[in-house]
Amino acid sequence: MRSKAPTFPTPVLLTSSEEVARICEKLQHEPFVTIDTEFVREKTYWPELCLVQLAGTEDVVLIDTLAPGIDLAPLGDLLAKPDCIKVFHAARQDLEIFLHIFDRLPASVFDTQVAAMVAGFGDQVGYDSLVGAITGRSIDKAHRFSDWSARPLSNAQIAYAAADVTHLRTVYEALRKQLAEQGRLHWADSEQAVLTEEKTFRPDPRRLWEKLKARTSNRRMLAILREVAAWREQEAQNADIPRQRVIRDESLLEIAAVHPDTVEALSRIRGVTRGFAEGKMGKGLLEAICTAQECPESELPKAPSKSERARPSAALVALLRVLLAAKCEEHKVAPRLVASSEDLDLIALGETDVGALRGWRRELFGLDAQALVRGEIALAVVNGLVELQRVAETVA
Repeated sequence: MRSKAPTFPTPVLLTSSEEVARICEKLQHEPFVTIDTEFVREKTYWPELCLVQLAGTEDVVLIDTLAPGIDLAPLGDLLAKPDCIKVFHAARQDLEIFLHIFDRLPASVFDTQVAAMVAGFGDQVGYDSLVGAITGRSIDKAHRFSDWSARPLSNAQIAYAAADVTHLRTVYEALRKQLAEQGRLHWADSEQAVLTEEKTFRPDPRRLWEKLKARTSNRRMLAILREVAAWREQEAQNADIPRQRVIRDESLLEIAAVHPDTVEALSRIRGVTRGFAEGKMGKGLLEAICTAQECPESELPKAPSKSERARPSAALVALLRVLLAAKCEEHKVAPRLVASSEDLDLIALGETDVGALRGWRRELFGLDAQALVRGEIALAVVNGLVELQRVAETVA
């Protein structure tokens, strides 16, 4: 699929509230607007928004969000307009930024990276690769690692930033047309539903301990990890610094194992300085540990159950993986979109409450996966391709 990329006007850098209000009012009446952001985050918890790129039918503008006194409220109104589709590529970080600024998610979002996986362009295809595949154009990525907080912006930076929304118009129209022809628009809508939920971008701090992968079934230790991880998240947000600069993951895991209850004991943890242990943060951390120690048994977190659960046959899971690859090759859809490794394990164990067994995934893969587990179908190689063959019933 190749689409001719249109010619766009020279991008305009907006530095005043009046300009932002005027263009956002105009773009509200477009059927769709392509959007991207440039930001820095190395030294902060919250991303520092430096630039917002917008492209409509006739306009390509870059909003300098660092311009003194600039009012972004009209941008928030544009993002909230349900009749105008907001098109992003790999939208999650952009959406997180807008949720933080406007305290609401944009309405009517279309993510071309998700759509490309549904349409058969592979797993998490990059913007430049997708533009190349659809338009034949190449994108200069020389300024990918620019310091977008530095001013003034160079002409090369402005051109680079504008390219991220100009070609996106062509990509969006081509993908939407292809998905409609494939009858897969509802697949893309289903996959993008998670982008409309605030919990996607504001996870419960008391669930963050699960990401630390503690290798223990000790529920008290996990309770400590839960409390100190939640404490760190709140401190990082309040101070607007990366969570690893508050205290590192390894230190939290050691704290959960050792459960220090004094300043002296806390200061002996790797990565914890004496000054930290004696200061306000040290006090808060010790209080979090104390809270976990006093937690009733009934409220302790449940230990990960992987070791308790029956392990599926590795050979059967391997067969399911081959089936998944074959079905995705046939239907030209990214395998990671259809079933995860955990899904395959659960299907091999005969479980039915599995994502790959619901909705369009069930039709594309799930039903055949269950039939394979039951021994009703087999895999065969025919003319160099994997095919399914019905297994004849044995007559007694």
